[in-house]
Amino acid sequence: MGQETVSDIRVRYGETDQMGVVYHANYLVWCEVGRTDFIRRCGMSYAEMEARGVKLAVVEATLRLHASARYDEVVQVTTRLAGLRSRAVEFAYEITREGDGARIATAATTLVSLNGDGRPVALTADLRALLERGPLVD
Repeated sequence: MGQETVSDIRVRYGETDQMGVVYHANYLVWCEVGRTDFIRRCGMSYAEMEARGVKLAVVEATLRLHASARYDEVVQVTTRLAGLRSRAVEFAYEITREGDGARIATAATTLVSLNGDGRPVALTADLRALLERGPLVD
């Protein structure tokens, strides 16, 4: 655990309110971007994972806002594997402003592995091995 990836995101106009401040729900969307990038950098795309019959469903999400992100800023989503259990995987996120590094938000998600019928199942051995190894160096 502890290995991390960083994903850069430029704040789009549609992600903000009238004052140019990012709407709070978009932070969880950015966490999904970070999580998808993390898994891809481990060696498997989400599409490939799902084609192999693994579906990960978010069962818990927490978000704490520390500052505001604004239109056209670049934010960085740092994603870290925080826990790995037989049926679940936990990620931790820190969203910062590029440039000054100001912390904007912290978040965490827990995802459970589901089979085609939507029932919890153990993570596959290949996915578990990829996650335990962590992201490959670019």
